[in-house]
Amino acid sequence: MPTCLITATNRGIGFELARAALDSGWTVIGSVRSPEAARETAGKLGTGYTPLIFDVRDHKAVAEAAATLSGSLELLINNAGVIGPERQTPTDMDFDGFAETLAVNTLAPLAVSQAFLPHLKLSDAGKILTISSQMAWMGYRKPDTLAYRASKAAVNKVMQGLATALEPEGIPVALVDPGWVQTDMGGPSADTAPADVAGGVMKIAEVLTLSGTGKFFKWTGEERPF
Repeated sequence: MPTCLITATNRGIGFELARAALDSGWTVIGSVRSPEAARETAGKLGTGYTPLIFDVRDHKAVAEAAATLSGSLELLINNAGVIGPERQTPTDMDFDGFAETLAVNTLAPLAVSQAFLPHLKLSDAGKILTISSQMAWMGYRKPDTLAYRASKAAVNKVMQGLATALEPEGIPVALVDPGWVQTDMGGPSADTAPADVAGGVMKIAEVLTLSGTGKFFKWTGEERPF
């Protein structure tokens, strides 16, 4: 069975990604931040799921968690994310909150990718997907939710660079726009159920090759502009 690591699997898109992967025959390692979340999530997802406890913001803890694994990974999905501080406009910015948003949405995906890269290299089919956002699109000029928008635009650039760096090693790296999703972040009025998005992301993972590396896809599979 192929093995994937998914960050933030205790709820929302991450939980549904784990469930979709299990249903497709994957062995799933899912990050959570506490022993309580590990027990609860493992109880819900059952056989084939193993929780791994670390906070994506703690790069030392991420590296230590990666060192506990002994086998290969065929897929890494950087899913963990936050919407950002309450005040995040160009004229009224919570800068500490902005830094925290960047730590989770931009720096963490790179730190997690670096830490687990040796396990991806052990496989002859390693791939990396990072959940981004339609709000990263540079064609938007909206001033609201600016910390979130900036963090997602930044992770797009970071992952584009990682794709270029890993292309010679045969590891494709791509980004996925999940759309507006009915999660705690997106709210109940959002367009799409997280289970539908998770299924779409897993389909992208299954067909992703080096021809798609460095690209940004909608969860439905179509390529979208940065």
